[in-house]
Amino acid sequence: MRATSIGHAGILVDTLDGSVACDPWFLPQFFGSWFVFPRNDQLSAELMQRICNPTYLYISHIHADHLDEEWLVANMNKDTTVLIPGYPTRELERIMVRLGFHNIVRTFDREEVKLGPNLTIAIHCETSMTDGPGGDSAIMISDGTGRLVNQNDCRTNDLDALGAHGPVDLHWLQYSGAIWYPMVYEESPERMRTLVDAKVASQFQRAMRYVETIGARAVVPSAGPPAFLDPDLFQFNVINGDELSIFPDQLSFLSRLEAAGHQGILAIPGTEIEIAADGQLNVTHPKPQAEVDAIFENKAQYLRDYQADWLPWLQRMKEGWHAPTSDLLATLKAWWEPLMEMAPTVCDAVGAVCLLNTGDSASNGLSIAIDFPKRKVRVATPGEAHSFRFTIQRELVETVAAQRANDWSNALFLSCRFSAWRDGPFNEYLYNFFKSLSVERMRRAEAEALRKLDPDRGGLADQEFEVDGWIIERTCPHRQADLKVFGEIDGDEFVCTMHGWRFDLATGTCRNAADHRLRVRRADS
Repeated sequence: MRATSIGHAGILVDTLDGSVACDPWFLPQFFGSWFVFPRNDQLSAELMQRICNPTYLYISHIHADHLDEEWLVANMNKDTTVLIPGYPTRELERIMVRLGFHNIVRTFDREEVKLGPNLTIAIHCETSMTDGPGGDSAIMISDGTGRLVNQNDCRTNDLDALGAHGPVDLHWLQYSGAIWYPMVYEESPERMRTLVDAKVASQFQRAMRYVETIGARAVVPSAGPPAFLDPDLFQFNVINGDELSIFPDQLSFLSRLEAAGHQGILAIPGTEIEIAADGQLNVTHPKPQAEVDAIFENKAQYLRDYQADWLPWLQRMKEGWHAPTSDLLATLKAWWEPLMEMAPTVCDAVGAVCLLNTGDSASNGLSIAIDFPKRKVRVATPGEAHSFRFTIQRELVETVAAQRANDWSNALFLSCRFSAWRDGPFNEYLYNFFKSLSVERMRRAEAEALRKLDPDRGGLADQEFEVDGWIIERTCPHRQADLKVFGEIDGDEFVCTMHGWRFDLATGTCRNAADHRLRVRRADS
C-alpha cells in the first residue's frame, strides 16, 4: 500500500486492487479565503494524471475543502466509481450525479465492503447536528499489505468502532482549526487570546484522544491548516505562534506526538508513504528535505510568494460577487419564514432575535431581524433588543442568497469574512438553522431538536406510519430517531439512516444488534 498526500485532507491510496482518491481539493474555497497549505498547485504531471484517474473516488462530506466541485468537473475521470457514505440524506449522491459521475456505490455506516480480491473499505458516518445535516465521515482502507484510517476532520464519537477493523498502519487526521470561532467574534485582544488558546488546546486534546484510541503505527497530521492569502485575512495564518488564530501547522502537532511517544510523519502535497513488504514505512518527499524544511522555517516568505501568485485570481473572484439588489429582504423572507414555521423546536431553542447587518454605508446597508420567537424575517427596528448579531458584507449575503445555499456554514461562515456577537453562551440551534436552509435539511434539523429536547412530545413511540405498503413503528429501537424522517426501504430491508441500522422487513430482525427489533407488518395483513 502506498499513500500519497494530495494536500489538506486529500490522499491518493494505491492498493493491490486499484487506487482510492480521497477528498482532492485544489481550488481556493469559501469566497477565496482558504488555500491549500502547503500549496498543491505545482504537483508533477504524472501524479496529477494518477489523481484524476483513480479506480475509486471518496468524498468524505460536502464542505468545499473536501468537495471541490469545479475542479472535479474539469479534471476527474467521470467513469471513476464514487464511494458514497451512508448519510441520512442523499445530497452528496445527488451532487456527484449532477457533476457527471455515473458509477455510484452507496455504502452503509461502518459496514465493510469488499471492492476486490484484497481491497476492503468501511466508511464510518458522523451525523450529529454539529456537522450539519450533510454529515461527515471517515474511511478505513485495507488491502492485506497495509491498513489506513483516513479520519480527515470527522469527529466520530465511536472511536472503538473505527479501530475495530484491525491494526492500523497509518492514521491521517485533523488537528488544526476548521471553524471561524473565536476569531470573528467581537472581543478584546486579551479575551481573544484566552479563547484562542483554549480552542487550540481542545483541538490538540481531541486529536490526541483519537491517536491514543486508534493506536496506529504512525500518524499523519492532515486536513489543515488552510493558508489565508487574501490581505484582509492574512492575520489568520499562524507564523510566529502568537497570532490570534486557531490554525497551528503540522510541526506543532508533530511535536505533540513526539512528546507523547507516537511516530508522526510530515506529509506535504506529493509526499509518498509506502508500507513496504518488510513492514517499514518509507517516506519520500517531492522535493529535497531542505526545501521541505524551508516551508515552515521561512513560512512568512513562503506564504508571501504563494500570495503573489494568486492575488490576480483573488481580485477577479471578488469582482464576481453579486451586486446589491432591491429585493434581498423579500428573498430571505420568502425563503426562511416557511422553514421557521416547519421548525418550531429549533426556533424556540434559539429563542431570540438575530440581527443580520449587511453593508457599511447608507447606500447598501440593511439590517435584517430574524425573529425566531415570532417566526418572522423583517427590517430591524433601530436599537431593538437582540441576542445574536452577524455583520456581513452585502455582496456576500447577496451571493449566497442568489445561490440558494442551503448551508451557510459551508457557503459563508467558514470564509471568516464576517464579524459576530452574542449575548451569552453558544447556541447550537442558531447555527443548526443556518446549516439547514432547505426543506429536506430543516425537516431533519427539527426532528433532531425534537428528539433531543422533547422526546416525549407527540407520543411518537406509540405511533406507526405507512411507507410502500408496510406499516412501521415511528421510532427506531436504537436511538429513537423518527423513522418517518430518517427511515427508508432498501430492497428487503428497512434502514434507519441516522446511524445506519438495518432491519429485515419480513421479520423486523435487526442486522446490527440481536436485541433490537422493529415492529413492521404488511399494510394489507
